Amino acid sequence: MMEMKPWPVWFVLMFSRLIQASVTHKDFFTSTGQMTDLLYTEKDLVTSLKDYVQAEENKLEKIKRWAIKLDSLSSAATQDPEGFLGHPVNAFKLMKRLNTEWAELESLVLKDVTHGFISNLTIQRQYFPSDEDQTGAAKALLRLQDTYQLDTNTISTGNLPGVTHKSSMTVEDCFELGKIAYSEADYYHTELWMAQALRQLDQGEESTIDKVDVLDYLSYAIYQQGELERALELTKRLLKIDPEHQRANSNLKYFEYQLEKQKRAEAKEESNGQEKRDSAKKSRSIAPLPERKKYEQLCRGEGVRLTPRRQSRLFCRYFDNNRKPLYLIGPVKQEDEWDRPRIVRYHDIISDSEMKKVMELAKPRLRRATISNPITGVLETAHYRISKSAWLTGYEDPVITKINQRIEAITGLDVETAEELQVANYGVGGQYEPHFDFGRKDEPDAFKELGTGNRIATWLFYMSDVMAGGATVFPDVGAAVWPKKGTAVFWYNLFASGEGDYSTRHAACPVLVGNKWVSNKWIHERGQEFRRPCGLSEAE
Repeated sequence: MMEMKPWPVWFVLMFSRLIQASVTHKDFFTSTGQMTDLLYTEKDLVTSLKDYVQAEENKLEKIKRWAIKLDSLSSAATQDPEGFLGHPVNAFKLMKRLNTEWAELESLVLKDVTHGFISNLTIQRQYFPSDEDQTGAAKALLRLQDTYQLDTNTISTGNLPGVTHKSSMTVEDCFELGKIAYSEADYYHTELWMAQALRQLDQGEESTIDKVDVLDYLSYAIYQQGELERALELTKRLLKIDPEHQRANSNLKYFEYQLEKQKRAEAKEESNGQEKRDSAKKSRSIAPLPERKKYEQLCRGEGVRLTPRRQSRLFCRYFDNNRKPLYLIGPVKQEDEWDRPRIVRYHDIISDSEMKKVMELAKPRLRRATISNPITGVLETAHYRISKSAWLTGYEDPVITKINQRIEAITGLDVETAEELQVANYGVGGQYEPHFDFGRKDEPDAFKELGTGNRIATWLFYMSDVMAGGATVFPDVGAAVWPKKGTAVFWYNLFASGEGDYSTRHAACPVLVGNKWVSNKWIHERGQEFRRPCGLSEAE
């Protein structure tokens, strides 16, 4: 038997009124006039019924188009999930779809409460990304844009280096990015992305976004950056489309008044022989710090400070750590990455099966990475560390024990007092801004709870290749180390005297394209007394 759908509320109410009328006036046949009223009532009902059918057909057509589009997209994405999400635009659009667009679809079909899809979607929605996730993905795109000096069109068209799953942005996507920037009072990025949305609309892209809304945000963002003439020009363009726009009309008068006031002030300055003020557009409300500039330059592969003479002193070699039994027959491949501080890389130091096992163990436990508050010592999340991490102990799996033994044999340091193996995964725009691995003098309680002293050294495995971005950089010395799957880098954080080596301040650059997996071992002072004896001078 065919399942009957419930009638819409408006239909029930109208039909009830018709029945009520017929009950109240049983003798309709005695008056043709009253019967004609019924004809018009029926005509209205038929018209409304046709509208209802058309609305249902339109709804189903929209749902069908959605299903076809998402089926194609998900089929391509699930063939290589990490590769697909390695493209930051894909990651942002996934957050946007699940947080915003699926909710719109749910609203569209919510009336059909008997369908299993609704109950399924309602259950699944509790696991969907939140507004915070969507905002975080958007901010990551803006961070990548700044760090790697990308223009909006490059990001919108998906023409990023090394991409395997090219993805373009719609007007709605660009508009959403602009709105998020606007909500953060970031008028620089608001302008960039509203201008991109307007450009795509001007090129004829179909969209549900109105040019008036784009121009409204754009003109205000430009005004906030001090460009009154451009703001006024865009406001006039808005009013040509919508002459009755209340806010634009108010802004027009205000901008004209401010512009006239500005011109009078400039004329007065000129008459007094003063220099004309430079009204160049501000790229940011706060100028970036010198370290920030160095950090971003190194992330782009610029500003590496290593002279040819110093480069000539870096070598590759087979290394057995003074004929250690484990590597006497098969020494490891060691390469000098930097001289001061000395950073070395070990090639083919972890196998594919080992990396796969480490990631398999870590994935269920990945949580937002934390930092130790230098004042309170409490672990907390921070905006400058965007990744998820998990800790793996040696007794969990023989692979972890084997890796720990390998680190000890190569470095010659005791790992019994080291921290557990930390596995980290950097997603869209994932980064860790410049920091020290060791506790400084003004942080005496940094590792007090561990009772194993300061972090003497850092061992870092790269467990994936990264198509673009994701370097480990040392801003103070101008060093950059690029991820290479199956390798590890090692450096000392402390001098032999126990003093911190401040040149080891380092950062993990944002991942532009790809998926970055690393695992690191922080080795502590306790237990190294005879393995790395204390030096006599402070910098030894």
